[in-house]
Amino acid sequence: MKPIILFLAAGLLLMSVGLYTIAGGPGLAGDENSAYPQQVEPAQVNQPPVEPVIRRDGKDVYIEMTTQVTNVEISKGVTYNAWTFNGTVPGPVLRVKQGDMLHLTLKNLDPSLAHSMDYHAVHAAPSSKFVDVMPGETGSFSYPANNPGVFMYHCGTKPVLAHIANGMYGTIIVEPTDGYPTDKEIDRSYTIVQSEFYKEHDFEDMQDGEPSYVVFNGNDYGLMEKPFLAKVGDKVRFYVSNSGPNEVSSFHIVGTMFDTVYLDGNPRNIQYGMQTVMLPASGGAVVEVTVTEEGDYPIVTHQFNHASKGAVATLRVTKDGQDNGMPAMGH
Repeated sequence: MKPIILFLAAGLLLMSVGLYTIAGGPGLAGDENSAYPQQVEPAQVNQPPVEPVIRRDGKDVYIEMTTQVTNVEISKGVTYNAWTFNGTVPGPVLRVKQGDMLHLTLKNLDPSLAHSMDYHAVHAAPSSKFVDVMPGETGSFSYPANNPGVFMYHCGTKPVLAHIANGMYGTIIVEPTDGYPTDKEIDRSYTIVQSEFYKEHDFEDMQDGEPSYVVFNGNDYGLMEKPFLAKVGDKVRFYVSNSGPNEVSSFHIVGTMFDTVYLDGNPRNIQYGMQTVMLPASGGAVVEVTVTEEGDYPIVTHQFNHASKGAVATLRVTKDGQDNGMPAMGH
């Protein structure tokens, strides 16, 4: 009977190991049908936001950022347990200059998952410069920012869709060496990041479903409660980025048209008099508009199924450029 007992014990051990593998235990790949292929299950923690540390020494820019799990409010009373850079969605807006050398220190505070940094603004070998940083560890990377523009950054860890859809993205602006031709005309400037939220941590919904929310700057209410401000006659510049991960943005400001558009934020990609700017997932632009009358100018994606899910903001124009405290015009 001893061989039979040993055989049964070995079988039970193999079954338990198999179940642990499907659950995605530490150091083991998840099942191909699990929510996060090749990942352990994410931690349900809420880590406080951390301010990025940015220091310039000539053309060398030193950036310290974190990857972490933080609860963010994406609609009134709706909290998402997000994977983030520095505890915000989108992550911090970074501004550097064309020709800078970026030195990134990435601290992974997430107790469960590996994360990484994919800067669209740099030339670098992903296999050495966009590699994973393990939980509790720190990675350091250097790369040049030689091209001007409005670029996305995001986590590039597999599966990339899960990391972006869960909140790991932001915008880096690389200012042109000689600026934009219209710089002296600009009175105010703002940044808008469009993105989507799906069912929390539901990889299948991220792949095949429709977004539950499409938002500007991380939620569906902030830019209605606190509108962008301008005064009559101002020329206003918007740095616009569509982080996706899946949908296009048809960026439009109701009641006016764009004087100047720099596609991807490159001063050589210039267009005039556009009514709507099409931005693919990860696309960006610099758009400029002159406001001639007082009032509220809704800012939307003209994919109105997405505007109805939250991608609406307000540019409020008053005589003195101050907020009049009135409820913002919806659309």
